[in-house]
Amino acid sequence: MAGAAALPLRPDTEATLAPLTGYTVAVTAQRRADELAALLERRGARTVVAPTLRIVPLPDDEALRAATVELIREAPDVIVATTGIGFRGWLEAAEGWGMGEDLLRVMDGATILCRGPKALGAVRAAGLTEEWTAPSETGTEVVEYLTGRGVAGQRVAIQLHGDPAEDFLRTVREGGGAAVPVPVYRWTLPTDITPVQRLVDAVCARRIDAVTFTSAPAAGALLRIAGDQAADMLEALRAPAEDNGVLPVAVGPVTAAPLTRLGVEVAQPQRARLGSLVRTVASALPKRSRRLVLATGHRIELRGHMVLLDDEPYQLPPAPMAVIRALASADGKVLSRAELLGHLPRGADGHAVEMAVTRLRDAVNLRSCVETVIKRGYRLNLET
Repeated sequence: MAGAAALPLRPDTEATLAPLTGYTVAVTAQRRADELAALLERRGARTVVAPTLRIVPLPDDEALRAATVELIREAPDVIVATTGIGFRGWLEAAEGWGMGEDLLRVMDGATILCRGPKALGAVRAAGLTEEWTAPSETGTEVVEYLTGRGVAGQRVAIQLHGDPAEDFLRTVREGGGAAVPVPVYRWTLPTDITPVQRLVDAVCARRIDAVTFTSAPAAGALLRIAGDQAADMLEALRAPAEDNGVLPVAVGPVTAAPLTRLGVEVAQPQRARLGSLVRTVASALPKRSRRLVLATGHRIELRGHMVLLDDEPYQLPPAPMAVIRALASADGKVLSRAELLGHLPRGADGHAVEMAVTRLRDAVNLRSCVETVIKRGYRLNLET
């Protein structure tokens, strides 16, 4: 009911202690999205799942079928396996098309290079033998290895992993070889982009605390879908914690590249693993929380959509949360109703500011600390 006082939602003690309690984290992946969301939620996060890409089912992918037919007709000298799931999927799709044995025969006669242990495992599970595996599991190492061994006059098949892998293709072509891209689990935009558009709105309004990326195409697709809002979204991703910026977190440097090229600083784990990505989020977000001491001696901490008052958690609706964030950022200075209105959701008016302040005071028992300054606005009464 409009105008009703907000009641605090009190998590249990176990949830309160979780590192991501109070934070909202977006998941842009499609593959393993549920697993990533579950790992984040296990650490206390509230998640928003909005895949920015859709994987084309392999049996329906005419581009993969055409590449497979081409390689069986004219066998490659070198095959680069980049992912385990992609390599297995390629073999399964070929078997479904009645080409499985022919593809394995072609692969058995080629030199196989693996980007990492998962690709290596898939290669060996197929009864094939690799020549080399990248020690650090990066595409850069594969490019350097190809350059060092030479590819002049050779036909090199590159199993893609969702994006064009331009570095691989360019290295082969500039080295005098013929590159054959194999588009395994090709990505396209989602059939329904509404959830992603809602995510863009939430990032621009800074109602999301962190956005996770597990592939470079997913980051690029988010920017494309943002359209006219891309500049505002990038501003939110570039903003520091004290300005309520949204933290972008990528699984590795290749994934982060579309954002880093645009001047966005992206948090990354040391190892490109889903668990490491989650640990990076769980470590980085609590460091961005804002802590203040009020004139009454009470301590408050702002964590995403939650306020901790003397370590007791209170979950607030968006408007009161926006008000206390703005007042906290002002460091005790007075903010006018017009200034606070700029922090509320679109369509709010001056009355909405007063209601948000009232609900904030009632929700966390801070009547004496959220101070009204006559004819000027509101301020937090902080310890001096």
